[in-house]
Amino acid sequence: MTFDHVAEIADYLAALGVGAVYASPVLAAAPGSTHGYDVVDPTQASPALGGEEGRMRLAGELQELELGLVVDIVPNHMGIADPPSNPWWWDVLRNGRSSRYARYFDIDWEAGPILVPVLGSDSLADLSVEDDELRYFDHRFPLAPGTSGGSAEEVHDRQHYRLVNWRRANTELNYRRFFDITTLAAVRVEDPLVFEATHAAVLRWVKNLEVTGIRVDHPDGLTHPGEYLRRLRAAAPDTWLVVEKILGPDETLPSTWPVDGTTGYDALRLVCGVFIDPAGEAPLSALAGDQDLHAMETERKRWVAEHLLRAEVRRISRLGVPEEAVIDYLPRYQVYRSYLADGIKDALPVGDVGERMLARPDSEVTSRIEQTAAMVMAKGVEDTTFYRYNRFVALNEVGSDPGRFGVSVEEFHTKASAALESGMTALSTHDTKRSEDVRARLAVLSEIPAEFASAVQRWTSKVPLPEPTLNLLAWQTVVGAWPISEERLRAYLEKASREAKIATSWTDRNEEFDAAVAAWPAQVFAALGGEIEEFVARIQWHGWSNSLAQKLVQLTMPGVPDVYQGTELWDYSLVDPDNRRPVDFELRREILARVEEEVPAIDASGAAKLRVVSQALRLRWERPELFTGYSPLSATGSAASHVLAFSRGSGNLVTAVTRLPAGLEQAGGWHDTALPLSGTWTDVITDRVVDSFAVADVFSRYPVALLVRSEQ
Repeated sequence: MTFDHVAEIADYLAALGVGAVYASPVLAAAPGSTHGYDVVDPTQASPALGGEEGRMRLAGELQELELGLVVDIVPNHMGIADPPSNPWWWDVLRNGRSSRYARYFDIDWEAGPILVPVLGSDSLADLSVEDDELRYFDHRFPLAPGTSGGSAEEVHDRQHYRLVNWRRANTELNYRRFFDITTLAAVRVEDPLVFEATHAAVLRWVKNLEVTGIRVDHPDGLTHPGEYLRRLRAAAPDTWLVVEKILGPDETLPSTWPVDGTTGYDALRLVCGVFIDPAGEAPLSALAGDQDLHAMETERKRWVAEHLLRAEVRRISRLGVPEEAVIDYLPRYQVYRSYLADGIKDALPVGDVGERMLARPDSEVTSRIEQTAAMVMAKGVEDTTFYRYNRFVALNEVGSDPGRFGVSVEEFHTKASAALESGMTALSTHDTKRSEDVRARLAVLSEIPAEFASAVQRWTSKVPLPEPTLNLLAWQTVVGAWPISEERLRAYLEKASREAKIATSWTDRNEEFDAAVAAWPAQVFAALGGEIEEFVARIQWHGWSNSLAQKLVQLTMPGVPDVYQGTELWDYSLVDPDNRRPVDFELRREILARVEEEVPAIDASGAAKLRVVSQALRLRWERPELFTGYSPLSATGSAASHVLAFSRGSGNLVTAVTRLPAGLEQAGGWHDTALPLSGTWTDVITDRVVDSFAVADVFSRYPVALLVRSEQ
């Protein structure tokens, strides 16, 4: 979406009730970038999005509508896939260590010329020299002054860089990168000069009040995250500042960071988890077979350190820690990383390496181990184990622990009570493994595990996938995302199978296996389409109930809710790029106009969800004083465990929702269950007066309610 596209829908967003537009990176990115996280020039607004003129038009439109603008910034790395488009990187390649930008990038200059892993083999035969540049097919590279004579190979050997086989990157690369992506080179924002150069444009927009909030991408990649955030806060003292810090279930945000909170994955774990039935754990574990999550995570983390990130391990070893010691140590981290420079030691694994780090918390070896630990965790767990450990994939989410089968009501209330009012909450993002509504429907399966297990066994006997963990993932995906096209399912399974790295991978393809996976969706639809349709139809309403419930909880709990693009209607997207498809905002505009006039039925249109979203957001906008404090509320009666409720705003606002709806139906409904309220209230969602607090009456229209006490 360009700046002008956003300006065109800004009035819809304002009508929906949002307070700010939340944008992916808007600085100049690599040519053809589909996401903006590969910034090539942080000094200017993206020309592809409309440039400075487009940005100013958007800023004016948002200010007129009294909407803020939250921008995503990427301090950890820059895009270098197309060197001519990145003037800093181009200059470094041309001039080497003497470049004025040499200090901008995290390059190990002592390790020799910069390795550029772009060749398809070890041969330099396809190199050519044209227009004072070195060419390799579509790749262009600069020549150092006075180095252009002779053959292309001779010219190449005079440069400050070496073009090498792409397969050498993971073991030999001598610049830090984002995870294992060699086209994203790390930037040294710990250097004040580099900080100023990379942040000048965004901070100018902040000063002009054109940007009101900043989301910091991947702070765990930085050398000293705390120091960086203190510098950023000093430069933007009044700006809402959140960090994409992925916390473990029992981890808290470092108190030394001057930020308003995280981007909300911690809230996502709580909200999604409380709608999962713990009674489903044993039968779903039996269906999955013998899987040891901790052993799998440890093994995958070690594999990542040993193979995928060996270049980073070797760079640490050049600082005096033996390679094998580093490889042994990194998988011991149970969270993304430690922050010894900020005095936070509890996440540090024990061992000789850890003792060395404690003795020198500000040393380069300490910061590099901490940075690499985050990379090992992300690639070993989130991007590999989460495609292998497929017992119940609603739990396989960023910031979640699939080994913990859901979240109790007690844990939810404890964590929500302690949550930051200023932090972001989220249910779907551009990085989630599946959308909130897929997870909401999958949560129903935890209530009917035997029925689902029977279906999986029956379906597998007819149309199996050749690898059992992928097979189980695939059936959960089909049920969770139904109706899904063959094309979308095929693309998802290709990614899932290659990320799992069991029978195939991105770098070592298994053509026979890949072909079987690609053929599977069509076979399933032909043989079982009707049966799957019937199964989904039986759980569909319960999925909708969970969707509305988790959305209302997220929108009204402590924190600032993020409504990911398009999720104001039902959204059954899977992992990227599936969750980055264009959104039909005109359809949403039409439905919003309709639900303003009437309370819609809960049906496949998703209008009911848009009603819940818009009514809750508008109430936040109109009555901010109601969204303070937090008190758990317990229902009474035989079905009390099926209610999640809390009050806010000195008891003048109550959120009440249904949980475990399939079990509720099996138990025969609400019976004598009641909320401990009195007086007269208005349900903002259904626009009706509530003075009977039998839960059957409160939820007579929708399985959720947002109650505001009537003024006496």
